[in-house]
Amino acid sequence: MERTRVQQAVTEKYGSIARSAGTGGGCGPVSCGCGDPISSNLYSGDETTGLPGEAVAASLGCGNPTALAELEPGQVVLDLGSGGGIDVLLSARRVGPTGKVYGLDMTDEMLELARANQRRAGVDNVEFLKGTIEAIPLPDASVDVIVSNCVINLSADKSAVFREAFRVLRPGGRFAVSDVVLRREVPADIRGSMELWVGCIAGALHEQDFVRGLEAAGFEQASVEPWREYRLDDARSFLAEAGVDVAGREAQIDGAFASAFVRARKPVARSCCDTTCCA
Repeated sequence: MERTRVQQAVTEKYGSIARSAGTGGGCGPVSCGCGDPISSNLYSGDETTGLPGEAVAASLGCGNPTALAELEPGQVVLDLGSGGGIDVLLSARRVGPTGKVYGLDMTDEMLELARANQRRAGVDNVEFLKGTIEAIPLPDASVDVIVSNCVINLSADKSAVFREAFRVLRPGGRFAVSDVVLRREVPADIRGSMELWVGCIAGALHEQDFVRGLEAAGFEQASVEPWREYRLDDARSFLAEAGVDVAGREAQIDGAFASAFVRARKPVARSCCDTTCCA
């Protein structure tokens, strides 16, 4: 029930964003993006050159997972929650014509916008799929690298996301995403209010819980690298509009949330002769 409620809220909000971006209206009625400290200055001018303006306008991520992932020509890449398609199009450049990039999104308006951006960019090695990140519509062991940009925090069932990511990755495949994480516990009223701002309807995991969740799904070498911490001043105006009194609460808020790079790897299957059975 909770998963359905969250998915409906996310679909409605990001559908509105897609409609606004598709008509040249920028990011639309959201509390993040459009110069917000979370989503600003994530991509270099060289990266966005040649991309459709609609793809850039609909970008509401919290990092640059395509740079993080160190993609190589010929790889198959999956972007979880691909939105307007900016990270899919950037990934397509990196994997080249011998590679393939899938973008997965559950919002019809975002898929329509992403496919239009694909046509504008003239990119052929891309396919956008409709579905949820908790039930990825791809076969087992079909992907080399999974990227995602501030989307996993929106899921109400992150364990399912991690299991599905593990399933579709090939042995040795890599999980390389950007997401919002919680760095320390904060009072419930502050967390609830900050979550409205950080990532828009966010459900940020504590960084240690992110690692534990990946490991429980079977991943190894899981790590979280916070790179942009959020301060009270970043969210002050939004919290004030939401009716939250933040006077004297800087110590509770400053540095509690951050954008982070999250990495993990699916173990390579070992043959019998990798063990003592051949001794």
